[in-house]
Order: sequence, then C-alpha cells, then structure tokens
Amino acid sequence: IKVEPLEGEPWRLALQFIPGESKTFIALNRGKRSLPLDLTKPEAADIIRKMIPDMDVVVINARPDVPANLGIDYESLSAINPKIIYCDNTAFGRKGPDANRPGYDLIVQAMSGLMASEGKIKDGFPQQITSTAVADFATGIAIAWGVCAALFVRERTGKGQKVDTTLLGAALGVQTGSFTEVESFDGERRRDVLESLGALRDAGVPYDEVDEHYRNTLFEWRRGSIYYRTYQASDGVLAVACLSDRLRKRVADILGIDDPRFKPGFDPFDEETLDAGEILAKEVEVLFTKRTVEEWLTAFDEVGVPAGPVRYVQELLDDEQVIANDLVVNLEHSKAGPVRMVGPMISMSETPLKAQSASPALGQHTDEILSEMGLDAETIQKLKDAGVTL
Repeated sequence: IKVEPLEGEPWRLALQFIPGESKTFIALNRGKRSLPLDLTKPEAADIIRKMIPDMDVVVINARPDVPANLGIDYESLSAINPKIIYCDNTAFGRKGPDANRPGYDLIVQAMSGLMASEGKIKDGFPQQITSTAVADFATGIAIAWGVCAALFVRERTGKGQKVDTTLLGAALGVQTGSFTEVESFDGERRRDVLESLGALRDAGVPYDEVDEHYRNTLFEWRRGSIYYRTYQASDGVLAVACLSDRLRKRVADILGIDDPRFKPGFDPFDEETLDAGEILAKEVEVLFTKRTVEEWLTAFDEVGVPAGPVRYVQELLDDEQVIANDLVVNLEHSKAGPVRMVGPMISMSETPLKAQSASPALGQHTDEILSEMGLDAETIQKLKDAGVTL
C-alpha cells in the first residue's frame, strides 16, 4: 500500500505523459496499491493507526523530523504493533551536522564523492551520473536487504525493530575500494592529497585543474589501461574486461602485442612502465578499429575472454538473452494501457516471483483498502468530502 499525498507523490507529476502518470512513477511502483491521505488531518492518522496492527513492514522516506510531526514515527507505530519492522530512510542519517538537511540523489552524489570519482567534467564543472540514480537505487537494495534481515530476526525472536538506511551510507558502500584506506600503502599519500586539495581550493584554482591534480596523484596507476576498458571497433564499440594475467595474456596474444607486463620484474607503479603503457594503449586502440565488434567477440569467446558490445538500454527490451531469463514482463496499466518493463532481478526455485500488477493510478484502491479495514461506503465518502482521501 503506497500512502501518498492527495495530489500524488512528486514523481507522478514529473514529465507526465497523461495526467497523474509518468514513466518514472510507473517504473518504480509496480505491485502497489494507492491510498492518498492528507496526513496532517487527524482522520488520516486514525486510518494509519487502524492499518498498523495488520502490517508487517512500514517504509518511511522523509526528513528525520517529519515522521514524529505526523505521528508515524517508530515509537508511535511500534507501540501499536511491537512486531512491526519499520524502515526509516533519510538522506544523511539521524546524527551529525547534516542530519536534518534534505537531500536527493544528486546532492548525495556530490557530497559522497561519487560525482567527483566519475570524472565527468563539462565546462569546468563536475557532472552528475545520469544513467541511473545510483545512490537512490543502492539505498533501495539496502532497504530490501535490511527489511528481509529484520523479518528473519523476527521469525527467530518474535521481536520487531527499526531499520535505518541512508542515501549517504549506500553511496559510500558502493564505492568499496575508493572508500578504503590501507595506512601502510596510501595513508600518507591521501593526507598529502587532502592538504594539496585544500591549498588549491583556497587559492581559487578552477575545479577541472584541481581534479586533474587529484587524478594524477591518486590514480596514476590507471594510465595505459588496456585490459579493462572500452574500444572503438570498425562498426561499433565493445568492452573488454580482464582481471587476471591469464586472461590478459590471451588478449595480448590475439592482438599480437608485446606487453612488458608479462616480463620478469614488472612494476605496475613504475613511471617508465606507465609511460610505456600509454604508448601501447594508443597502438591497441588502432588495432581494435581493424575488425568489427562481432569479429572481436568471436575471437575473445573462443579463448574465454570476457567481452561484450556496448548497447543502449532501450535495445534490451527485445534482447534474446534478457527475454530468455524472464527479465521482461508485460503488464496492463489502468490508465496507460500495455506496459513492458524489467522483471524481478532474482529468481527463486520454491517461491517463484511474479510481477503481479502495474503501478496504481492515484486513489485507484482507496475504496478497496478502506473497505478491507471495515469502513462502510458512507464513511469512506465522508472522508473524501472532508479532503482526507481521494
């Protein structure tokens, strides 16, 4: 049950193609029922309290001060149902100087290092990651993981609990190695970089120059990368991904190159090695343009080298591999009609997953949900007339 404002949640209203419906909302709200409520009205709070005894899980996505102000905080709801699993998602967490700041994916991309790490700079400014709302979706997965873990604990102990997730935590969590410091290896270097970054910013040095200094200092080992990157072929672009010398040697043999990596005494951090790698990378880029994507893939497949074509996501709705693994589902939307979208990202042998329904129209299930709670048609109509629901 999705409880949303009477006007609909914001994503309904962003880039609507018909009134109250957007592709983003449809993509994110499959399988839900819509119950619009004005939570500032006491009658709406009464409806929430009637729902809670039968609920297993509540997910809240708001600034830290909002749930308590509306009477839907963990303490209030767990007092009604002590077994409730209550997941409270915030941008930055409930502690610290940024706790009460509002935040969206873009803000967290900026503040978590994701945006800077991406290295996309245009007109001197860093650009957001636009292919996906990476902090948002990573947080969604964290919510599902946390809720399932809490449900498992409840099965063992009978106790409900509160699960806190944050956009900031998810954004840092997906950066793994970048957000790890091995003191003996990079501790001193990181401190030197931070000191120099501070000095450059204080001096008013433009961002793109600051970023170049940062990358040249911390990521010089990436220069001359050959085996984990994309290449332009004669008719398109492909990606090659080799994370072991065994695989790298197979690529080198197919390309017919002499890579010093395979000689005794190779040091990936040596300056001469890095310079030689840059020269070799340019030679390899030319070699890749001599064959088609399919020709390269055939050669790599024969020796087990991971490689694949670069595609646009819209192409994948008709992709044989995607369809074969049930990653496309067909649904009927009450207002928009037929919808094709991604299917469940996992499969389960004993409890198969199924896309049960398309996203709901605003207020589509108000009568159904309130009737299930025992309210008669006259009471439901009075609530609508009073502006409590739709």
